[in-house]
Amino acid sequence: MVFEFHLPDIGEGVAEGEVVKWLVKEGAEVKENQPLVEIMTDKVNVEIPSPKKGTVLKLMAKEGEVVKVGQVLLAIGEKDEQARTPSQEPAKPPIPAPAAAEVSQPVSLGTASASRKPPEILATPATRKLARDLGVDLSLVQGTGPGGRITDEDVQRFRKLGPRPVTAAVTATGKLGSEERIPLRGIRRKIAERMVKSKHTAAHVTHVDEVDMTEIVQLREKTRESTEKRGVKLTYLPFIIKALIPALKQYPYLNATLDDEKEEIVLKKYYNIGIATNTDQGLLVPVVKDADHKSITQLADEIARLSDRARAGQLTLDEIQGSTFTVTNVGGIGGVFATPIINYPEVAILGVHKITKRPVVRDNQIVIRDMTYLSVSFDHRALDGAMTAEFMNVVKQYLEDPKLLLLERD
Repeated sequence: MVFEFHLPDIGEGVAEGEVVKWLVKEGAEVKENQPLVEIMTDKVNVEIPSPKKGTVLKLMAKEGEVVKVGQVLLAIGEKDEQARTPSQEPAKPPIPAPAAAEVSQPVSLGTASASRKPPEILATPATRKLARDLGVDLSLVQGTGPGGRITDEDVQRFRKLGPRPVTAAVTATGKLGSEERIPLRGIRRKIAERMVKSKHTAAHVTHVDEVDMTEIVQLREKTRESTEKRGVKLTYLPFIIKALIPALKQYPYLNATLDDEKEEIVLKKYYNIGIATNTDQGLLVPVVKDADHKSITQLADEIARLSDRARAGQLTLDEIQGSTFTVTNVGGIGGVFATPIINYPEVAILGVHKITKRPVVRDNQIVIRDMTYLSVSFDHRALDGAMTAEFMNVVKQYLEDPKLLLLERD
């Protein structure tokens, strides 16, 4: 008997996933619990095992296709069986031709329209909400996603330009040079969707401040040898996270999310810090849970562990969910400062930049200090500039006087 395997519920809040890679082929024999397919949901790749042994009769989705929870992924059975596809469905009995008298009668357009089933609109709940907010009728929008799925970009484009005319493809006669087209799939597509949603939803504003990191640099140098002997790689990021905690406690509106559906600002009473991590596949954001209960060395251990798992593609859903505030550190790469995009639905993100020696004025004297810029992008719908500046003042105070960090209770 043919067994149709549906995409299971693989995590809280996950409604769909992208078929990244099939691990079996049609006609292959599979064992129970053998990995069948690699599915990407919410920037995490998960291998889905087979629930039973048998022969793969039919793969029901292509690589790069987005499938919903409950949708058929593949069919498993015996070698001599065939999976039933839409083209193999039992033929419906032909509709008898109407009598001549019936043909001659006029047809009511209202009746005809009512009997015709409207085409299915493929769009995620978030995209449907965006369309409602913008007053866009999704039935008029041409989807450019997999299988004709309507994306946030399609909705935004329709709002600005109106319906896209269907035209024949035009072939250029002039030679413009070689090109390579890379499908926007996997993590890259998920990043694109999240970034566009954040930019089109949150009212982005960026505040930049200059911080004297000299004391932190010296403290790190003094403790580097002892921490390395314990197997701890001590970067500047644990110090920065440690400085964030008292600032977030003093200004709780930055440790929050914005629920657009209910029109509520949700203040978080816990401190889970997302760490934007660069990987070969794209930007991932593992989460340091309960950062307020961890020491600087414990933070360093956790950051290193999560970063290694991110680069190895081994993060679980739990390790990337539940962040309340995010930090993105480009200091190791370079650049003066950047304006990060908020990790929506959070309301703020901190950008950490390169530490360089610069001449500054202290006590009316020009001295060389280790300086950096910190930038915080915030959602102006939930936060105002004054509160954000005061928040940054607290972060700056703790970083410029690390004795305060060491006094913070772990």
